[in-house]
Formats: sequence, C-alpha cells, structure tokens
Amino acid sequence: MLVSLDVYRPAAQEQLKILSESNNINHLPIVENQMPIDITKRAMNAANLNGSDIVIFDTAGRTQLDLPMMSEIKQVKEMTKPAETILVVDSLTGQIAANVAKEFNSAVDITSIILTRVDGDGRGGAALSMKQITGKPIKYIGVGEKIDDFELFHPDRIANRILGMGDVVSLVEKASQDLDQEKIKKTEEELKKGFFTMDTYLSQLRQMKKMGGMEGVMSMLPGVNKVKAQMENSSIDEHMLTENEAIILSMTKEEKENPKIISGSRRKRISSGAGVEVSKINKLLKQFRMMSDMMKRMSQGKKIPSGTIPNEILNQLK
Repeated sequence: MLVSLDVYRPAAQEQLKILSESNNINHLPIVENQMPIDITKRAMNAANLNGSDIVIFDTAGRTQLDLPMMSEIKQVKEMTKPAETILVVDSLTGQIAANVAKEFNSAVDITSIILTRVDGDGRGGAALSMKQITGKPIKYIGVGEKIDDFELFHPDRIANRILGMGDVVSLVEKASQDLDQEKIKKTEEELKKGFFTMDTYLSQLRQMKKMGGMEGVMSMLPGVNKVKAQMENSSIDEHMLTENEAIILSMTKEEKENPKIISGSRRKRISSGAGVEVSKINKLLKQFRMMSDMMKRMSQGKKIPSGTIPNEILNQLK
C-alpha cells in the first residue's frame, strides 16, 4: 500500500493516488487537511485491516535540512519502525544531492539510496559522492518517468556511464524486455535479404520509442557524447521520431513498399495527412534512401561508412 505524507506540495497526494490506481496498487484514501503524523496512524491501522504486507510512506521532498520537517520524519520513523529508510535523490543535482544525503543520514540514519534521472547528462556522478559520504548502498536507479523505468543498481555499469564508456549490458537487458522478439526476427530476415521498406523503418522507430527514444538508447552507448554532438548538429531529436511516424502512417500501402512513386502531388497529400511541411517529407525520403542503401550494402557483406552515425546520412538530415 502506498501512503502519501506530502501535504505541502500542491496535488502531491493526488499524484500518488493516480499513480497507484493506474498501476493497480493499493493506496491510502486522502483525508483533507490531515497532517503527516495522523496520516501515519491511519495508515498503520488500515494496513492491519486490509492485510497489506508492505507499506511505503512517501514523505515530502526536501533539498535542505528543515528542522520542523526533520522532526516530523523522525516521528514517522519511530511510529512505523520501518525495515528500510530510503533516501530518493535526483542525480542531476550533483553536490546538492550529496549534501542532502549527508544531512538525512545524520538525522534519520538512512539504510539505502535510490538515484533518479540517471538517464540524464549527469549519468550518475552523484552516486560516487553519496556512497562515499554516507557509506550506505545505492539499491535502485530511475532511468525515466514511467513506473517501470526502474533498475537495480550495478556499480560497474554506472562507472562505465560516468567514464563515457556506455552500458551495453543494460541496453541488451532493456531490449530483451521491451522489444517484440517476433518483429525483431522478421526485420532481421528482411534486412538480410536487403528488403527495406517504410514499414520496416516504422517498426524500427516504434521499437526505439519503446526503449525510451534516442536519448534513452544513447545514454547506454559507448561514445555517447560524440553521438549527442552529432545529433545536435544534425537536428535529430525525439520530435523527429514522432513526425516520421506520422508521415509514414499517412502513406498508402503502395507508397510504403515503393517510396520512389511518391510524386509532388502525393507529397502534398501526405503532408496534409501528417500535419507537417512538405520539406519534412523530402527529408524523410532522403534519409530512407540512404538507410536503404546501407542495408543493401550490409546484406551483400559490404562495409558501411565509418563514424558513429554515417556522415552521408547526417548530411541528408541537415
């Protein structure tokens, strides 16, 4: 059962309620104007009545030591006698996160840490400081905004991310969880034969979006900074994935199988259907031609252009 003790941030309790309901998790009903200590008492009674064997108390977030609120947390801990007192910190706050960890550990003796937003540019550098300062283990990391964007903490993998060496093991694990294996196998067979259509490309776009988009995938790849720089210089972003998906969905079956037939009038129709400018369609078609040529080379055992992202594709995307 989830219990919100955050009566200070507007709609915090409502937010946890929505999260609980959308994921079929029990939550303590909200009682207006009830304070954290009273909510805690009510939650303990409710847990006994509804048979909850795990109760998670979500306290108000703090970025600095607030004496009245710290006193409140100490009372909650004394009343609940928790098996775990977990500090959840944002990895992108850097040294601030380390200072918060130090203060909380001194005040309530935390047992472990959860590090969020490890998918961002900070890549988890705060983990080193917090482990050093508190001596407490980091058990989980958050790598996105959805409830299942939650992973066990692997020190060696985070070290690789910090050093810019990537985290290919996590990427493979995520791929095996998120991707449709039948579609992957079908796509592989098509690519081996040099068969590459707009439907194949659309399938790849959707698989990438399942894995958290380009940024989610790239955060785990070696040389991530180089890739990001190339993408920024070439105006490749998450919005482009969505636009390309809309463009392909606006094509007829015949156009998807043979994009060469897409004339000026067809481009105008697709443009209207996708809600984008004709120039975006021209860009997608150029990109598709370059990718199609690359796939044919690979199917024939030929080398593809060197570089993290082939320059010939980047030039077409600019």
